[in-house]
Amino acid sequence: MAKEKVVLAYSGGLDTSIIIPWLKENYDYDVIAVAGDVGQGEELAPLNEKAIKTGASKLYIVDLKDEFVEDFVWPTLKSGAIYEKKYLLGTSMARPVIAKALVDVAKKEGAVAICHGATGKGNDQVRFELTIKALAPELKIIAPWRIWDIKSRSDAIDYAAARGIDIPVTKKHPYSMDRNLWHLSHEGGDLENPWNEPQSQMLLICTPPEKAPDTAEYVEIDFEKGIPTAVNGKKMGGVDLIAKLNEIGAKHGVGIDDMVENRLVGIKSRGVYENPGGEMLYTAFTALESITLDRETAHYREIVAVKFADIVYNGQWYSPLREALSAFIDSTCTYMTGKVRVKLFKGNCVAAGVQSPYTLYSEDLATFEKDEVYNQKDAGGFINLFGLPQKVNAMRNQRIDKK
Repeated sequence: MAKEKVVLAYSGGLDTSIIIPWLKENYDYDVIAVAGDVGQGEELAPLNEKAIKTGASKLYIVDLKDEFVEDFVWPTLKSGAIYEKKYLLGTSMARPVIAKALVDVAKKEGAVAICHGATGKGNDQVRFELTIKALAPELKIIAPWRIWDIKSRSDAIDYAAARGIDIPVTKKHPYSMDRNLWHLSHEGGDLENPWNEPQSQMLLICTPPEKAPDTAEYVEIDFEKGIPTAVNGKKMGGVDLIAKLNEIGAKHGVGIDDMVENRLVGIKSRGVYENPGGEMLYTAFTALESITLDRETAHYREIVAVKFADIVYNGQWYSPLREALSAFIDSTCTYMTGKVRVKLFKGNCVAAGVQSPYTLYSEDLATFEKDEVYNQKDAGGFINLFGLPQKVNAMRNQRIDKK
């Protein structure tokens, strides 16, 4: 009789490496490993041999890069969402597209369950499971970190060693990293003490700002309806465009964010993110937004951006609210077409020029020189009406004071 199948979200890291034998020992499942390619690069090359060697019956490596960028990164960028003012949501955006691939493989293989290696302390467990519930509520979900006897990374390392499993983490190099096309994150180790400054040797993408070139570099980025389309005049698809900006920005030490964030489960977590291309795109997008959106819409988008960031961070991508907010965001990006020039210098990225055929900025109105467009006398009546509530309130207070 054929064994029941479980689909495992597989990265080849410490956790998922030991989960394969653990699933076989505790559930007697046929384990099918799935690695979603969201731009990890060379990390994927050895996975097939490793997965089979550690007990998986099959490995799928699913190319998700285009889907990741087009369906998750661009909608998030267009929203202006940044979690707690720093985090550009690299891992948060990648989890639902990976979980969607897990569901697709589970349906193809006739699996009864999906398993992930996210810990019970983190956000990823929520992101994986909410996506699975939204797309395949009939599937069982297994989260080993919430039920097994392994209580620490040291325990996990010992478990792997006892079974002869090669792992990419040692007790002397304990960083937990997540890499995709959009970013690289670092957690754990000496970063767990927020008093410790991140060590420059930890950076794997960005040049430390103090070692970056002594000459600034200017980069032009084109947008069409809020979506980046070209770098320095060369049109590119999303994957290539992000890769190019990562290369340029990393050279100048742009996009290094060190932050203590509030996880959904209530724990504060310290992480360091390398996000050079993302930093450049958000800087450029914000500049373009400033000249193409009216005041009321721009201010309301700020509210939406905070909520959108929470939704993405919390794993609620496949929710009615996210879909509704994306419809609003798409509408506000109708005229967000133009070109932005950004300046990169030793870790800094600033807008150094912006233009759009749909600009709302008018030199005729904004000028301090003589103009024939704006009648300054009109401002008096406007202020009288705009300030009427304050005036009435003050008059009321004067009456009370006289009693």
